[in-house]
Parts: sequence; structure tokens; C-alpha cells
Amino acid sequence: MPAPDLKILILGGTQEAVALASVLAAQRPDVSAVTSLAGRTQSPAPIPGPVRTGGFGGAARMRDYLRAEEFSALVDATHPFATQISSHAAQACTELGLPRLVLHRAPWRAAPDDQWHDVPDMPAAATYLPKLGRRVFLSTGPRAVAAFSAVTGVWFLVRMVDTPTTPLPFACGEIVLGRGPFDEAAERALMVEHRIDLLVTRNSGGAGAAAKLKAARDLDLPVIMVARPDPPPGVRVETVDAVLDWLAGQPSRNTCV
Repeated sequence: MPAPDLKILILGGTQEAVALASVLAAQRPDVSAVTSLAGRTQSPAPIPGPVRTGGFGGAARMRDYLRAEEFSALVDATHPFATQISSHAAQACTELGLPRLVLHRAPWRAAPDDQWHDVPDMPAAATYLPKLGRRVFLSTGPRAVAAFSAVTGVWFLVRMVDTPTTPLPFACGEIVLGRGPFDEAAERALMVEHRIDLLVTRNSGGAGAAAKLKAARDLDLPVIMVARPDPPPGVRVETVDAVLDWLAGQPSRNTCV
């Protein structure tokens, strides 16, 4: 069997990364794809094809890995808030002259009856939070929880994928475990059960976590929406189909020049 025309590294950890790996495995025998995971989730969703787990140790080591494994291109399909790995990928690919594409789902947009309060980052969300609520659904990812450690007079409901190994950094709160996609009715019931009066979340986009926003809208709750950080410069797309179109334009490593 001839070698695949392209060998790509998918920086994963998102539903879009899994979808891309699945489509390539099923429909594109000319593309060999390896998915790289940071390893922060204990039981990640199944992914077709080879999977690499663990950090690279910086841009230089990622560059060395890409070169040693002879990748043809890199697709950054990490979470829109995974700024460090995206920055390292941009630097490594620039140094190698390796084609790089960013696959980030479209951000959420507020509906006319939403009560969104947009803030630029987590510290701003923590500062603004006590003005809006006292029983807060904190859906920001485990690494962002520390930004709210100095907030007082507030009870937090914190959602995580895995049981944390350290206690929450505030006195009043509870952890609920869950992995998306989430159901709107279940999200509404969760907020009602815990008497939530404010939702704090990141503008991650995508359908898998949008149910909490619909539930907050139905319950007439305010939402603190943390804006996405700007990604490194480069080509960006929002769908798996757009990635396939981009790959079709990449030169084959089997092409004689």
C-alpha cells in the first residue's frame, strides 16, 4: 500500500478535533493523522487513529517533534482558550515553514433577550461577579477557578469533567461532574435545583455547551461572558469541511519537484 500523501498533526481536546480525525479516518486514506492531547482529562472521548498524550515542553520541543516525525501540516483544533499550546504551535510551524491551520468553532452571539455582561478576562469576571449574583454557576473550566478565590459572599456551583485532586479555592461551593453535550432541560433543572442567580462562562462557542445559555435565557438569568483571547496570526476556519478544503490545497509529500 502506498504511503499517505499527507501526514498531519491535530492538536485536539475538542469535539471538532474528534470529528476531524473521524472524517479523515473514514474518508481520506491519502491523509495520515495523529491527534495530540494535553492529557488533562482522565477519560477522553475515543479518537480514531494514533493518539499522542502529554505536553511538548515548549515551542522548541514541538518543533523538534514535528520535524522528527516528518509532518506535512498541523491543524490546531484546541479549545479557543488554550492560548499557550496555540502560541507554541504558531512559533514551531513558523520556524519550520510548516503549514498551520486553526480550527476554532464560531463564538456564541447574544440573542435579543439575553442578559449578557461581556468582560475581557477571568479577573474582570471575578471583579464584576458580586454585583450580579450570590449563587453562581461557574462554568469556566477547572484551570480558571483560581481567578475567583478572593470573591467573598458568593456560593459557587462548579462544573468539571473529572473529580479534582485539590479542594475548591473558596469556602462556599459544590462541584458537579459532567461532560458535554448537555441537554437544555437538564441544565435548567440544575440551575433551579441550586437556586442559581448568575451564570459565568467563557465564550467557547459550539453546540455542545450552548444549552446552559438557553437555560439561563429561559430563567431570565444574567450571564457574565468572558471574551475569547485573540489567537496567533494565521489562517482560521470554523468547520471540519473547511479543514478538508484546506488540506486539499496542501502539496503532497509524494510529489516530485
